[in-house]
Amino acid sequence: MAFPVVDSDYLNQIDKARRHLRALIATRSCAPIMLRLAWHDAGTYDANTKTGGPNGSIRNEEEYNHGSNSGLKKAIDFCEEVKSKLPKITYADLYQLAGVVAVEVTGGPTIDFVPGRKDSKVSPKEGRLPDAKKGAQHLKDIFYRMGLSDKDIVALSGGHTLGRAHPERSGFDGPWTNEPLKFDNSYFVELLKGNSEGLLKLPTDKALVDDPKFRLFVELYAKDEDAFFKDYAESHKKLSELGFNGISSSKVNVKASVVLAQSAVGVAVAAAVVVLSYFYEVRKRMK
Repeated sequence: MAFPVVDSDYLNQIDKARRHLRALIATRSCAPIMLRLAWHDAGTYDANTKTGGPNGSIRNEEEYNHGSNSGLKKAIDFCEEVKSKLPKITYADLYQLAGVVAVEVTGGPTIDFVPGRKDSKVSPKEGRLPDAKKGAQHLKDIFYRMGLSDKDIVALSGGHTLGRAHPERSGFDGPWTNEPLKFDNSYFVELLKGNSEGLLKLPTDKALVDDPKFRLFVELYAKDEDAFFKDYAESHKKLSELGFNGISSSKVNVKASVVLAQSAVGVAVAAAVVVLSYFYEVRKRMK
């Protein structure tokens, strides 16, 4: 499938999709799984081979049946409700927009969203997403392959402030924080507390505290939520655009404005022609 044409009509549908997603996520309390859907569609990117990434391929049966994607068919079906109303939007854009809205609806930072991703029917082989049973080096191998940094790893891990692990999906059970539907910096606060009773600590969570480079960011985000929100918004945007050479949002807006302006100019020219023709006919009759 070719890249969608991001014109004023497409931007209008994106705006409508955002509103639909806000309502859906708020009423069904499904922000965590929508964020996970966005992450897992994007997180397959390989910067060396330029394959995978946020291209909507997670909707393929082959891919959503990967062990790491267990349970995500539910989120795919939620998005299908929006897609059926706004068919022009690509799945790739819709899934990433769902992740952005999930963060915002739960009190997190505003994340710049640039539309225009194209869909793919080609799914990468299983094994490109993080394994919660492994440690720091595994996280680095996975995220460096995507082209992301240590700061990105820790900031994005903070998204675990939303949701909980389900034993039928991951083999783990329980939430990471006391308010799993509120996006804040409590994930990092809990990490530094150690083994808080009842709260989840996976090997990949513990790795953020044990690794010296990771821990610097954990400590920063635990004491400064504004710093976490700023870095999270930047890292989330990077993840959502892996392999996507999208134009900046300002250029998208300019493009839409140009389309509208061209339309307005066309109307003005047509009106001027009508007026001039009218005066020409009047003058002819007066002669």
